[in-house]
Amino acid sequence: MKLRREAGILKRKAIASLRCATKAFNSFEDDGRVTDVLLHLQHAFEMLLKAALVQRRVPAFDRKLGQAIGFEKCVNLCSEHVKLTGEEAGTLRAIDALRDDQQHWYNYVSEGLLYTHARAAVTLFDDLLQREFEERLVDHLPHRVLPISSEPPRDIQLLIDEEYRQIGELLQPGRRRRPEAQARIRSLLAIEAHVAEGVQVSRKDVARVQRAILAGKPRGQVFPRLGVLGTEVAGDGVQVTVRFSKTKGAPVRLVAADEDVEAAAVREVDLQRKYHWSPSELATKLKVTGPRALALRRYLKIDEDPACRHTFVFGSQKHVRFSDNAFSRMRDALETVDMTEVWENFGPGRRRRPEGLADNA
Repeated sequence: MKLRREAGILKRKAIASLRCATKAFNSFEDDGRVTDVLLHLQHAFEMLLKAALVQRRVPAFDRKLGQAIGFEKCVNLCSEHVKLTGEEAGTLRAIDALRDDQQHWYNYVSEGLLYTHARAAVTLFDDLLQREFEERLVDHLPHRVLPISSEPPRDIQLLIDEEYRQIGELLQPGRRRRPEAQARIRSLLAIEAHVAEGVQVSRKDVARVQRAILAGKPRGQVFPRLGVLGTEVAGDGVQVTVRFSKTKGAPVRLVAADEDVEAAAVREVDLQRKYHWSPSELATKLKVTGPRALALRRYLKIDEDPACRHTFVFGSQKHVRFSDNAFSRMRDALETVDMTEVWENFGPGRRRRPEGLADNA
């Protein structure tokens, strides 16, 4: 592969930051260790994503500002051009959300959660390096220096349950440990970024969760979407790989930043940022006509999925917008489905799916 010069520079910066992250993880020093790990992991991925975009000749600069794009924009563009899966994008967003609190305020990331995310980061870094540059991480970093732990990675649901119980204990009357409990709450809120775009942690979120836990509400009610998060672990020792996965869970109502709800749920700070594709823009990006895009949306039941579609109401006007999740599902479907059959059965004027057509939703 002929590597573009700027892509090579960015890739080297990415690998250097990953080295720093692994060195910090394996450090004997506890003071500042978690912060160092998360800061360097986030920077490593931002550089690697930008290297992939530059290599594919996708602009990595904001045309209006003349500045390099930020992490979230990198993830969005790579979901479009580098074909990041939803799970991969979620891993990156969760690392960024954990890093954000560490950098700008504070949170508490347990050793189990830190190790699981660090190993998942190394696995994803190696996957991206191989997919985009035909290289392996072992070519740049020996296995012996990767993040290691005396315990194997544990199931993410067990780790979340342990954190939730620990928070409840810290909030008990007379403990005087609320700042520590709130720090742990912030971390659980941050890892909701695995399953929802645009999640940011606010003091209102933390207070809402705290009230729910003190009221004795179960974890599934307070953090409903964390119930769909899973981990796939393979190998052992220094060669273990961790990938986050998602299963289908109960539907969750999305709420705006200023809406008051009883439990935490999943709060979208800016719904307009999440649902930013108009129907015509979505069709243009997919390189299909508007009617054919509509047929594909019907086939995939995109308009029925709240994670893909949202209707904004401004006075008497209603505007339908779609998320990157909708784009990714439709883009991937175009590679496998027979659009002639989809058009015949779901095009304009077709109201029902014929019995003989397989449902890919």
